Amino acid sequence: MKIRIERFRALRPVRAVGFSRVVLTLVLILLCLLFQALSAIVNHGSVFLTYERLISAVNYGYFIGFMALGVTFVIATGGIDFSIGSVMFAAGLISGYCFRHYGFPMAACLVMCPLIGMVFGLVNGFLVSYVRLPSFITSLGLMQIAKSVGSLFTRTQNVSWPGESEAGGWFRSLANLKITLSGGRVLNIPTGMILLIAVAVLCSVVLHKTRAGRYMLHLGSNREAVHLSGVDTRRWEILAYVICGTLAGFAAIFYVSCYTTVLPGKGDTFNNEAIAACVMGGTSMAGGLASILGTLIGTQMIAVMQEGILAMGLSISFQYALTALILISAVIADISSRRRN
Repeated sequence: MKIRIERFRALRPVRAVGFSRVVLTLVLILLCLLFQALSAIVNHGSVFLTYERLISAVNYGYFIGFMALGVTFVIATGGIDFSIGSVMFAAGLISGYCFRHYGFPMAACLVMCPLIGMVFGLVNGFLVSYVRLPSFITSLGLMQIAKSVGSLFTRTQNVSWPGESEAGGWFRSLANLKITLSGGRVLNIPTGMILLIAVAVLCSVVLHKTRAGRYMLHLGSNREAVHLSGVDTRRWEILAYVICGTLAGFAAIFYVSCYTTVLPGKGDTFNNEAIAACVMGGTSMAGGLASILGTLIGTQMIAVMQEGILAMGLSISFQYALTALILISAVIADISSRRRN
């Protein structure tokens, strides 16, 4: 068995993509087939793999994907950021409230989302890199501050973004472009997936092909060696948090594009899913090792689990338990791999 695995690992396509990412893709396919079989049994013939179900899963994966891409940079440096979900909601609340109550143009509100996320990321990064506070503590503090800022700005009111037929509703085509075909049938094109993949390619180039990305990875693997080599580690560490916060702001755009209403004081449950997607994808919690492609695949696993569990009529609590089990397994595998190395 071990010889067969080694032969499979030695195949050129597997080496090009990465053995762990190939395995993760196979797990994603098996997960889809498993939910297909279970939903047919539980729902008496109703299947999971339909176009509508897949679009719903993809919609859920948009904002989780952008947050996961951002937190990959932070985890690569050996840090953590638990504030991204609350920052996403704060950006959606503030910019949406400005549209509804202050008459801001929709384009300006969309620009506000990543800018708000960038500010939170800058504060978080400053506290970690310059004040030298633990990222665990600072991100928990920023999570509570983001909740408070969003709630206070909107006076604890829900904020509803405009629908497709309302003024300013054009932004929804960023996530899903709907084309009416002959006969009145509507074709839903997931344009958000194209944008997510484009941003992922850019993140991969930054992380693996630029000096900034290499320094971030080296910070996670051997911070002391980077510091002794004369590199200003604070500059690159704060950059990782700025990227993370900015992408959390972009996640807000795609969240409101799919789900319309933003609730104050919420969002912190999405932190765990974004972090789980990173770890599932091969990013080491100890830092120094990260995979953007793996993060994308891990994001789709989270989305498929969420949609599959709902398709079977089960509580979303089952998803939390399943995500936790997979996350713990991924961390154990990462620790075992590091010990062997």
